[in-house]
Amino acid sequence: LAISTPPATHSRGGPHIAAGHPLVPSPVAMTISTPPPAPAEPQPQQEEEEVLVPHQELPNGTQPMEVVPAEPAATVENQPTEDTPISRFTWTIDNLSRVNTKKLYSETFVVGGYKWRVLIFPRGNNVEFLSMYLDVADSAVLPYGWTRYAQFSLSVVNQIHNKFTIRKETQHQFSARESDWGFTSFMPLSELYNPSRGYLVNDTCVIEAEVAVCKVVDYWSYDSKKETGYVGLKNQGATCYMNSLLQTLYHIPYFRKAVYHMPTTENDMPSGSIPLALQSLFYKLQYNDSSVSTKELTKSFGWDMHDSFMQHDVQELNRVLSEKLEDKMKGTVVEGTIQQLFEGHHMNYIECINVDFKSTRKESFYDLQLDVKGCQDVYASFDKYVEVERLEGDNKYHAEQHGLQDAKKGVLFIDFPPVLQLQLKRFEYDFMRDTMVKINDRYEFPLQLDLDRDDGKYLSPDADRNVRNLYTLHSVLVHSGGVHGGHYYAFIRPTLSDQWFKFDDERVTKEDAKRALEEQYGGEEELPQTNPGLNNTPFKFTKYSNAYMLVYIRESDKDKIICNVDEKDIAEHLRIRLEKDREEKERRKKEKAEAHLYTIIKVARDDDLTAQIGKDIYFDLVDHDKVPSFRIQKQMPFTQFKEEVAKELGIPTQFQRFWLWAKRQNHTYRPNRPLTPQEEALTVGQLKEAANKAHNAELKLFLEVELGLDLKPLTLPDKTREDILLFFKLYDPEKEQLRYVGRLFVKASGRPQDILPKLRKMAGFLQDDDVELYERKLSSSQM
Repeated sequence: LAISTPPATHSRGGPHIAAGHPLVPSPVAMTISTPPPAPAEPQPQQEEEEVLVPHQELPNGTQPMEVVPAEPAATVENQPTEDTPISRFTWTIDNLSRVNTKKLYSETFVVGGYKWRVLIFPRGNNVEFLSMYLDVADSAVLPYGWTRYAQFSLSVVNQIHNKFTIRKETQHQFSARESDWGFTSFMPLSELYNPSRGYLVNDTCVIEAEVAVCKVVDYWSYDSKKETGYVGLKNQGATCYMNSLLQTLYHIPYFRKAVYHMPTTENDMPSGSIPLALQSLFYKLQYNDSSVSTKELTKSFGWDMHDSFMQHDVQELNRVLSEKLEDKMKGTVVEGTIQQLFEGHHMNYIECINVDFKSTRKESFYDLQLDVKGCQDVYASFDKYVEVERLEGDNKYHAEQHGLQDAKKGVLFIDFPPVLQLQLKRFEYDFMRDTMVKINDRYEFPLQLDLDRDDGKYLSPDADRNVRNLYTLHSVLVHSGGVHGGHYYAFIRPTLSDQWFKFDDERVTKEDAKRALEEQYGGEEELPQTNPGLNNTPFKFTKYSNAYMLVYIRESDKDKIICNVDEKDIAEHLRIRLEKDREEKERRKKEKAEAHLYTIIKVARDDDLTAQIGKDIYFDLVDHDKVPSFRIQKQMPFTQFKEEVAKELGIPTQFQRFWLWAKRQNHTYRPNRPLTPQEEALTVGQLKEAANKAHNAELKLFLEVELGLDLKPLTLPDKTREDILLFFKLYDPEKEQLRYVGRLFVKASGRPQDILPKLRKMAGFLQDDDVELYERKLSSSQM
């Protein structure tokens, strides 16, 4: 027996405010210097390996803000119209190991007319890492709606070997909600506090911040497709290294066409099939109007969310992907495509000097690893690659039938592939320090690469000299940051025209050749002297953004490789499936955009109670997620909605009576009262607002309908103020089954025994059968 009563009220707890910690001024020495202006293109926030966050004390506690007396603040209206030069702030912290406060702020410094400071957690923000953030110093007193955009880097200087300085860079749109931004896991505390590592010398730590304030760009409204004709890839957390590689492969049309022609079926699932997942991804990149997710592809790799937040080696990913596709292409019309595009061959040889003996071995490659350290440019790397090594003295070569002999050892190329992938060795292992380091040395690469230079000095005697090995640059993949983390993006010329494009995760922008080439060489940049009158040594700083992979296309093959790819290259089942997906996405997008114009009305009836009670529902009457729902314009009169119900459910409007549901303290629902004539005269939106005190997104109603023996609707009985609506469930103890048997109007002054005849009839009992009545109540453990 469930009795419909008005809902009980219950209290709602106020917000819990955690106490903060007192702020302690830090011992600092501060210098600010300004290097030459550098183009600073705003980008959406992201960072690899290190997940960027606004600083918050983890896992609990709220962050108090230090109020710095403010000068007139820049607001949205007076943001800079141009990017400001990069300014460097140096913070020297003495006696770091003795600092016993949880967090430490630097002094305030000004860049672009704005006040900034650096915030660190010397013992980590509840992690075993130094936590470091850039903070808007006067955020607490800035006008409502303030915002500013900055590109910045934070560094812990290695005071013994500057090349081991740890530096991380990012960008962020600062606002009242996110007034600081940075790295919770900047560097391991074990590294920082180990004096032999060079980051803490005489208990002094040096922190640097480089900040450039940029003109405000509305990143949410920027339309890559409209501005460039291309769309980006969404970052899953730490997948921008993969995004840059996928964009490069997609923009090799011959490769894209081959992927489209790989056999897949309509029964395949993208998350379980690399070919289908890649086909789906490429199709969306070609035809979508907004950025594309890579989740299906990473699932097809067998990755989970943890894998997506881990950096993988780009070269390894490229090889694994190529091998898997190569295997899937076997026995199909596109068999051998990977080899045709990317495979070259070189010859390893050892040739004796004093006897006639030569040993050779042919090997294939899909990419070449070129040395950066000690090499000025790509040609110097190739010179080093084919450099002849002398085997003599204790290192003589043992030749068959000739014993130990002086010999020459080297590598020469038999042939180069149409698409030449060059992996630049920006990362290497430092045996002295027992750690990986990044090589940020200046390294140049040409727009056109001639591998036939100097009379073909890179070619073996077996090479076909009729093939012209002249290449043009197609892609430059860039790593920005240090060995501990960074960000990846790509500069690509999709059609090999003069126009370059930067593919930075979701954002695609047009760029000039200087940005794509010279600015990615790496090396150092010199700061201007702050006092030219003095004979100061110019200060140089390392450029941490530089190329780590180059893709060249052979001139003689470019017309074949940069080919046309259209819908006829795409399997029909794939087109149909992806077109349906696109239409569904557009429908959801439209619904979301129009959501404020509509409301959802969920209508429960006796049929729903009968279907659910004893199966899905035991303690309540109905699961509202499993009843008919109507998406109705808020401006529609409720009387018109009743006509919609009549059409949908076949119940004429004169036989409909709607009740409002009430949510009770034990979280169950009961019909509370019928709608009044005045309420039914309202619009759907007005009724929802008037009846929905909890401001839920939907309106829940119970539709009372009386049915005759022929199951046709009857005129509804009048209801007086004394009438109570009761719902009855029947429990069979022998079968241990519960079912809904119906509802009745009873008088509030009546007695249960007065309705026993009706209940026996509803349950199918004989009139002299004994019936026990219970009111169903929930224990505290069920509430």
